[in-house]
Order: sequence, then structure tokens, then C-alpha cells
Amino acid sequence: MNLWVAVTDSDWFSFLRERQPEEVNFWQPGGGRTFKVLAPGEPFLFKLHSPRNFIVGGGFFVRNSALPCSLAWEAFGANNGVADMRDFLRRIRKYRRSEVQTPSPDPVIGCNVLAEPFFWAEEDWIPVPADWSPNIVQGKTYASDQVLGAELWAEVQQRLSGARVQEPVPRYSAEFLTRARLGQGAFRVLVTDAYQRRCAITGERTLPVLEAAHIRPYSEEGPHRVTNGLLLRSDLHILFDKGYLTVRPDYTVEVSRRIHEEFSNGRDYYAHHGKPLIVLPTEALEQPSREFLRWHNENAFSG
Repeated sequence: MNLWVAVTDSDWFSFLRERQPEEVNFWQPGGGRTFKVLAPGEPFLFKLHSPRNFIVGGGFFVRNSALPCSLAWEAFGANNGVADMRDFLRRIRKYRRSEVQTPSPDPVIGCNVLAEPFFWAEEDWIPVPADWSPNIVQGKTYASDQVLGAELWAEVQQRLSGARVQEPVPRYSAEFLTRARLGQGAFRVLVTDAYQRRCAITGERTLPVLEAAHIRPYSEEGPHRVTNGLLLRSDLHILFDKGYLTVRPDYTVEVSRRIHEEFSNGRDYYAHHGKPLIVLPTEALEQPSREFLRWHNENAFSG
């Protein structure tokens, strides 16, 4: 197992420690670099800027994704570590030289989605490992099967004993993503990426109008899992939630006659009736659960 120790802004850490959220977005101002150090479920730790050379908390890695800051704000809100969108943009531009002369209205940033974050009181902070260099800007990887990594992981486990996480986190992404307490933001990012940022029914690629729909609503005990999600264009998401259309367990679309009866319209929607989904996740373990689809057919859809 790997552990990543990331250099963390103290304002970001202090803001989130006050909130104690169920998930956080550890964002990076540049969106071009993909983070490939950790597998889902591995520890992502927070280290304050020098001279405060301590590891002060962390979370468990879910996914890295490059997103427009507007979408990151919609997904995570204050769990980005800032109070509002205006402050979010200000902080991004502070770290991006290209934004000084020609600021982008919606810059793309790197998002590291973390589940089950923890923020320690100062007396529990861990001094950085002996090989930590003051020249490290972003972070450093430690392996739990090597001396320093094993010592660090033991220190982390000791502080988490009796808290929300007590056992070593499995390396296997499928297991972690089905048992971890994922939040709404993680759900949105996972579903968006699983569907290659395209509407499952139409193939639409315009990201601002694509939304992660729960098949079985969260209010009806539907989990924040990719298998309980569909990426849909916003109008189709509304119709899906209100029972005007559904997806059958064979992944074909069914459109209710109620659209025509109630609105004397709907030709564009009926064009999808009986058609298979255009986009499905390539990973079988991420494809829509037939159990959840049956629930929607029987409990939400009205033909």
C-alpha cells in the first residue's frame, strides 16, 4: 500500500477542520497533471507548509479528475476548503500565473476527491519522516512495506484507532468504492468519469448540462455508488427523476406516454424510446445495477 503526503495550505486545513465534512476536494490550481500515485482507498495525508513540518490529517483517495472550477464548486461547495465561489476563484488565480493577464471565467483544476477525511488536534500531529526534504513542493510517496512508510502508517492507525477507520484500507478499488462512505461530490465525479463525460441516452458532451442522476434516490436509501448512477443531460435528468422516462434492466430507454398526454409534446424524447443507451461505463463493475433499474421501473416510472 502507498501513502501520499501532500503539502497543504494551512487556511484550507483550518477551514475544513472546523466543518468536519464527510468528503473533501484536495484541489490543485493546474488541471493538466493526472495524479496516479494512489489506488482508491489508499491514504492521502496532509502536511502543512514549512516551518510547520507536521502531518495534520488526511483522507482516503477516491478519484483524480480535471474539472472546471464551477463544476467542482457544484459538486463539493465549501468542502473545497473555501467559503464561496468568489474566494475559490481568487485562490485559484493566486497560484496560476496564466490567470494574471487573461483570467479564465471557469479555469480547469485538478481535483483529488477524498472520502472519510480526518483532521487531528495539534497534540496529535505527526512529525514528517526523517527523509522529508524542505525542497518538496507538492508531496512525497511512502510505501507501507518499507521502514519509513510502515512507521508512518502505524502512527496514522494509532490516531485513527477507535475513530471511523480502524483497519488498513484495501488496495482494491471495487471493494473500497462499494463499502466506503462516499459523498454527493464523489458520486458526481465518479459517474461523470465512468460515462466518459457523455450523456448515457444522447451522447451529449457539453459538460455544464450533464448531471449525475441517482437511479434509486438517496432519499429512498439509494447509495452514492457508480452502479446507482446515470450521467444524463439536465432535462433528461428531470424527466427521469419525475418518472417520465426510465431505463430498463436491459439498458434500453422507455419514455412514458404521460409526456404527450400532459404536454401534447415530446417528439424529441420519444425518439429515444426503445433505444439502447448510447454510453455505458467500460468497466463492468461500474455499469448500472439491474436491481436499481428495476426499482426505478417499479417505483418511480409511470408509463
